[in-house]
Amino acid sequence: MALRNFFTQDVALVMWTWLDSARSTPTPHKTDHQGFGSPQLKFPSFLIDVFAPLRNWLNNLAVTEPHIARIICHIIPSQCPFERDVIMFNHKLFHIPPLCKLNPFYEEFVGLRFRALCFLADDCGEDISIYL
Repeated sequence: MALRNFFTQDVALVMWTWLDSARSTPTPHKTDHQGFGSPQLKFPSFLIDVFAPLRNWLNNLAVTEPHIARIICHIIPSQCPFERDVIMFNHKLFHIPPLCKLNPFYEEFVGLRFRALCFLADDCGEDISIYL
């Protein structure tokens, strides 16, 4: 009976439309929507990304040695070590959210660890379940 009511109900679909940035006047802090993620903030062109050389180096770092790949997988954790629940007397007092995304190199470290895991699994044929 509940399934029959589910199919007979009216459904409203809501859709957001993003305007083309070429038609509107640009502002220094205008947001731009990229894909399904959250809108990204466009910074003024005079700002310099100080971390760009280190980010490029980490992204282009090739993992070719098995012992280096194992070290990378041991050093970079699979999940944030700071995230936890603080519990006292079987009651949750508060939750500490994952703080790793505050790291400016978070994406690069996750990518490097993924490349190391793929190298160990695909090229070396090792069991990577101990690193997960």
